[in-house]
Amino acid sequence: MSKVQIGIIGAGRIGRLHAEHLSKHPGVSIRAISDVYVTEELRAWAQGLGISEVSNDYQSIINHPDIQAVFICSSTNTHVPFIKEAAQAGKHIFCEKPISLDYRQTQEALQAVGQAGVCLQTGFNRRFDHNFKRVREYVQSGSLGSPHLIKITSRDPAPPNKEYIKVSGGLFMDMAIHDFDMARYLSGSEVVEVYAQGAVLVDPEIGELGDIDTAVITLKFANGALGVIDNSRKAVYGYDQRVEVFGSEGSIAADNDYPNTAVISTKDSVYRDNPKYFFLERYHDSYIDETKQFIDCILNQGTVPVSGYDALQAERIAYAAKQSLLEGRAVKLEEVV
Repeated sequence: MSKVQIGIIGAGRIGRLHAEHLSKHPGVSIRAISDVYVTEELRAWAQGLGISEVSNDYQSIINHPDIQAVFICSSTNTHVPFIKEAAQAGKHIFCEKPISLDYRQTQEALQAVGQAGVCLQTGFNRRFDHNFKRVREYVQSGSLGSPHLIKITSRDPAPPNKEYIKVSGGLFMDMAIHDFDMARYLSGSEVVEVYAQGAVLVDPEIGELGDIDTAVITLKFANGALGVIDNSRKAVYGYDQRVEVFGSEGSIAADNDYPNTAVISTKDSVYRDNPKYFFLERYHDSYIDETKQFIDCILNQGTVPVSGYDALQAERIAYAAKQSLLEGRAVKLEEVV
């Protein structure tokens, strides 16, 4: 089996995470990595993973004659131009979410990908979580009957810094977008209507920056089911990620992941350890699995498990949620064209 030659654009936290996982894949060779800030520390880290080419010029990766696939892990505002250039160069593409902060620009990127005939996978890693996959499988099996209610809880342990908030696109596009994708994934149906309410309850500075830190979003699906998503930027006890699907023949729920399954019972209380604290811990295995499946698609000429269309739909829902919050009304997805 020949190895897939990979280039990575962006050497921040997520870019390095993917590089470290890819370096252990027997079917992969990481040929190069680029970042706007090339330091000696970055060079030493790359050398430790066997990456010989380090550059501050992303085009050195896109135009590299041997590289077959590009991981785009740079800032969101660069995703669309990088996707277009990579597609035109005939490279397969893995892009972190969201593809853009404007779904119309995402549509342009997807058009370029379609014209080039390359693969594009989006980094909605939660689809690969072992708990959520089990929920999806059970719903698809028909054992649940017709889905009636989809409930998703997604709360971060602490809010990001203010500089990140400024460029994040807001809670709906940055944080809840994972939940919008999960709603489609678990329900097996498209969202047709969104109603969102939000508040600033965690940090007043987030409100001063024009964002919210707490939200409840209700969804209507094409199959008639209803959905409820609750978000918070701060859950003091850890990373809170739970889902439930209730249907005509029963329900299935997935709890948080914990460091262990021990429950301690005494005369005073019954308690257990807090859930895993950060997304890198909670979704460690899912990040590995999503990259494996992308590489498998290239090697076997398969279909990516999370497409550009999935990214576009999540962005459209995020846009509808923002419009709903601003206008105080339910927004139909058919309005977001």
